[in-house]
Amino acid sequence: MRKLIPLTSLGLAAALLTGCGAKVEHDDGKAAKAVTVTNCGEKVTYDKTPERVVTNDVGITELMFALGLEDRMAGYVMPADKGSLKDVPYKDAYDKVKWISKDRVTKEDALAARADLVFAGWNYGFNDNALTPEELHKAGIGTYLLTESCRNARTGTSRGIMPPLDALYTDLDNLGKIFGVEKRAAKLVAEYKATVADVRAKAPEKRPSVFLYDSGQDQPFTSGRYAAPEQIISEAGGVNILHDLKDSWTTVGWETVVKRNPDVIVINDYGATSARKKRDFLLSYPPLRNVSAIKNKRVYVLDYADLVESPRNPSAIERLGGYLREVAGAE
Repeated sequence: MRKLIPLTSLGLAAALLTGCGAKVEHDDGKAAKAVTVTNCGEKVTYDKTPERVVTNDVGITELMFALGLEDRMAGYVMPADKGSLKDVPYKDAYDKVKWISKDRVTKEDALAARADLVFAGWNYGFNDNALTPEELHKAGIGTYLLTESCRNARTGTSRGIMPPLDALYTDLDNLGKIFGVEKRAAKLVAEYKATVADVRAKAPEKRPSVFLYDSGQDQPFTSGRYAAPEQIISEAGGVNILHDLKDSWTTVGWETVVKRNPDVIVINDYGATSARKKRDFLLSYPPLRNVSAIKNKRVYVLDYADLVESPRNPSAIERLGGYLREVAGAE
């Protein structure tokens, strides 16, 4: 078991600046105390309730916002290509918290923010060649890893140890314990599960096949069995045409897409190329002209934050589910 959030001189200074000496109350009325949770298969103890959290990326940031924890945040790091903040959920929370950087989180970012916890994940801020949790621990800064990003034994860098929605529920439960908002977390998880169950119950008997298009023209970047789109598609009432691909986010050949002939293509809306441009490319790309989704112009757009672990996942399932039922009813 590793123990995090030590009262080093750095941590103590941050505590004094943020009033850490005050008694922090949980939502159940109990005073804050040391909490141990299982994070990516490892028992981790947090000696105190974090008060200056830095998050990396939109889904991770919104997990904090969904739990009403923006007052526990020193800031967030998020690339500008992850979408506009004009019409996002949690707009008020975004307005209250500092946007530290439009790149990926760095050790320097965390130190400058006087962070006592960095909430990120493998390839969601942490990277062996850039920043690791161990580097932050040496500086007296605790970490929490996004469960969707947990590494497993398939390869040295493969991610995903449980279905994506289970990862979402696990993180909400853990964060509820760490920040003393267990009741809020339990309520959210119950609401999300109810939403997903309702969509699942309405799934069409004949499920449309779906291809997730992230980016790329020479080769499409897409989602295999172990990334969040797999479960988002299946719970919405569809079938991921790459369900048998034992990987998370990866590239395939266009010939595979053509051969498997999806009924629907879902576009991941983010990056320098707009969803409209991605759609225009797909509809005009000659090798795809006989693919069912292209012939029938069945191209549906979801936001990046809908398709990585985030509080937007249940809503994405609900919206995609409605579209897939329309497609199934039209055939």
